Amino acid sequence: MTLDAPDAADVVLTSPNPAPSWPVFETPLVGRDLVADRTMSFRFEKPGGWSYRAGQFVDITLLDPPETDTEGNLRGFSISSAPREDVIAITTRLRDTAFKRVIQRVPLGTPVKIEGPFGDLRLHHKVRPAVLVAGGIGITPFRSILMETIGGGALPYPVVVFHANRRPADAAFADEFRSLADCDPNLTFVPIMTATAAAGEAWDGERGHIDADMLARHLGGLVDPIYYIAGPPGMVQALRTMLVASGADEDDIRIEEFTGY
Repeated sequence: MTLDAPDAADVVLTSPNPAPSWPVFETPLVGRDLVADRTMSFRFEKPGGWSYRAGQFVDITLLDPPETDTEGNLRGFSISSAPREDVIAITTRLRDTAFKRVIQRVPLGTPVKIEGPFGDLRLHHKVRPAVLVAGGIGITPFRSILMETIGGGALPYPVVVFHANRRPADAAFADEFRSLADCDPNLTFVPIMTATAAAGEAWDGERGHIDADMLARHLGGLVDPIYYIAGPPGMVQALRTMLVASGADEDDIRIEEFTGY
């Protein structure tokens, strides 16, 4: 079985509906940066006293937006910033929806409503290797997790990150992950491009689909890893099925499904 990484993935689907007692607050948009082709990070002021764990997500609601559509004014996003950073950042593909048109255009300082954090995607504490597989913008929780962990010291065990995108221009945070891998010998970063090479496009890394052979080329020395998969539902479920068929214990596979809109 082979796996592709469609150019979708924004919103976590698998976590439970938020409880009314969870934190809700308004906070201003303080910055936005293009981090890949059609991909932007949005930074919001982090209130004093509010905290989250790396790998969690929040719901963001636009307040009195100038336009809306049938999807409404609320979206859920994984937090791409690390808790040790001084902002709340989310990162998303720039789809042609009312929500994303508005959040790109409103003036800095415009408040939004944030609810959360939600979710429980985090690295294990056992001394076993970890394999992180992300499709497209599914890399966002892994950026939060690794920036937090490596920023506070060193990884306690080997971690291999596979990140699949169609083209190099689509790969958010690729330079950051390379820098993290340079800083920590326990981290290996494997970027993958799934689209056929365009004329003049330079790429000497992995190309094609994530399959058992590709994983084996990079995981040959790892014993009994725990797997984390984040990305489009089809990719997540296909990879989970492949790992189980290859002998991985279902209890050692943690998943986070995303969808894009």
